[in-house]
Amino acid sequence: MPKYLWKVSYTAEGAKGVLKEGGSSRRDMVAAMAKGMGGSMDAFYFAFGEDDVYVIADAPDNATAASISMSVAAGGAASIETVVLLSPEEIDEAAKKSVPYRRPGE
Repeated sequence: MPKYLWKVSYTAEGAKGVLKEGGSSRRDMVAAMAKGMGGSMDAFYFAFGEDDVYVIADAPDNATAASISMSVAAGGAASIETVVLLSPEEIDEAAKKSVPYRRPGE
């Protein structure tokens, strides 16, 4: 199953919600959301810096991951960036493919 990294930044409204409900409540909601969409959550961490939360999760496909991302963004309490993660084996497979590419000017 494809794996994704979600980088989430809360708005002021979202941060107020976390203060009210707590961090473990958010973690549990994300785990349930992933499961409800046919996937699973591997990791959930709050962080300092530009992003407030990092989630690593499995989803059945890119369309499902995009649906989750759009739903979070549309909620207005957070912005989200979805990063598709690739396994070392997928990179091995990619490295074996022949691509008919040439650099400009060659």
